[in-house]
Amino acid sequence: MAGLFGSAAASASNTLGDLKQDVELGQPPEDSISDLAFNPNPADQKDFLAVASWDKKTRIYEILSNGQGQGQAMIEHDAPVFSCDFFKDGTKVISAGADKAAKVLDLATGQSMQVAAHDMPIKCVRYFEANGTPMAVTGGWDKQIKYWDFRSANPAATVQAQERVYTMDVRDNLLVVGTADRYINVINLKDPGKFYKTMQSPLKWQTRVVSCFNDSQGFAIGSIEGRCAIQYVEDKDSASNFSFKCHRDPAQGNTTAVHAVNDISFHPQHGTFSTAGSDGTFHFWDKDAKHRLKGYPNVGGSITSTTFNKTGSIFAYAISYDWSKGYQGNSPTYPTKVMLHPVQQDECKPRPSVKKR
Repeated sequence: MAGLFGSAAASASNTLGDLKQDVELGQPPEDSISDLAFNPNPADQKDFLAVASWDKKTRIYEILSNGQGQGQAMIEHDAPVFSCDFFKDGTKVISAGADKAAKVLDLATGQSMQVAAHDMPIKCVRYFEANGTPMAVTGGWDKQIKYWDFRSANPAATVQAQERVYTMDVRDNLLVVGTADRYINVINLKDPGKFYKTMQSPLKWQTRVVSCFNDSQGFAIGSIEGRCAIQYVEDKDSASNFSFKCHRDPAQGNTTAVHAVNDISFHPQHGTFSTAGSDGTFHFWDKDAKHRLKGYPNVGGSITSTTFNKTGSIFAYAISYDWSKGYQGNSPTYPTKVMLHPVQQDECKPRPSVKKR
């Protein structure tokens, strides 16, 4: 199945997307951006965007009707922030990072407090609910996955991973955790103290990101080697799971430049998804039709994080240095900014299925 996407769609001229309407967020972070999260509450008329950065802060912006952002609040850490997420009702933001702590900010009161701790940096934090109780799950470089009930200072449960946690995502009762050495752990949050399933990533190189399907039936994996895999939790048939190449430059002689897939985000309504990479491009894909819907021109720097707002009308992407080329690839002039892309009607809609006669 590898390569199915690009070859079929690349020849169609209507697959080239437009960046002309994209708006830059004012007052961006001062260092590389590690994570983005929109408030998910459909009852909230406003869009709020949390932006985690290596400058030791998670900033919360209100996205105004003209597309501009206005800074509203901030969570301060003692070291770079790696991950952030909104509570389901949109009233609080949780963030975590290299200071080995996770903190929750109450947007109504402006108060923040530490709610979690690890022995080493926390790479990922995600909010979820267990029987209606607000919870968080954290994954750290101490190889531990911890669950937190905010009413207690101690973890509700701890699971030992094989290696350092690099990425995780939650959807309904599905928790997927990607670690070093390409381990992928699937956890059923109804039974959170053990792994439901463990596998090696089908991709041969280091895992950068995992992202759950909207229906929680499976997940996508992105690697440092310009590949993406679609994986179902229950293997109904071998054709369901496949991988494809992306974020690669056209071959120059015998050499093809490959770039890391830094983030994958699913559209909240259509179930299509984006990939974004070190090459400074993002693409929209339809996993069911196995088609690329749109590809976009280079944005002028690596894309480190992406997310859709709750209605899927805004696609936010962060441009900043991702260290994929080591310290020599960085420079004082490297852009650090968040861009807001207004999603047009057809950009993320699934392709109509073609019936075979």
